[in-house]
Amino acid sequence: MEDIKILVVEDENIIALNIKKKLKSFGYTVPAIVSTAEDAIKMTEITFPDLILMDVMLKGEMDGVQAIEEIRKKFDIPVIYLTAYSDDEVLERAKLTQPYGYIVKPFKANDLRTNIEIALYRHKMEKRAGKKNDAPDNT
Repeated sequence: MEDIKILVVEDENIIALNIKKKLKSFGYTVPAIVSTAEDAIKMTEITFPDLILMDVMLKGEMDGVQAIEEIRKKFDIPVIYLTAYSDDEVLERAKLTQPYGYIVKPFKANDLRTNIEIALYRHKMEKRAGKKNDAPDNT
């Protein structure tokens, strides 16, 4: 498996460490765990992860949805939301950021792994399709 870096954005330390442990057991690299939206934006610029696992509700001025709105302006990185909140308002806001997944806590390790694999594959295929569409037409 290639070295896949996943940034974990979670403000509950025990949950964050548990997620990191699961990710490492799946063979992924976790370059950082951050607990605020602001730190998520900074760490994305530093580590250039392949995927972001983002908690929706975070401590601080911004929530996870706002962080992803900022990150998507600069980077083409897939995101999967991890949240204890599944109400319609949060879901509608999250959908606008075009996430690759939305997992409600608590979740099973296999659900996390499946969502990550699908998100990474989908992103790879979208990039490949985009390159084909951007290629000059030599006919």
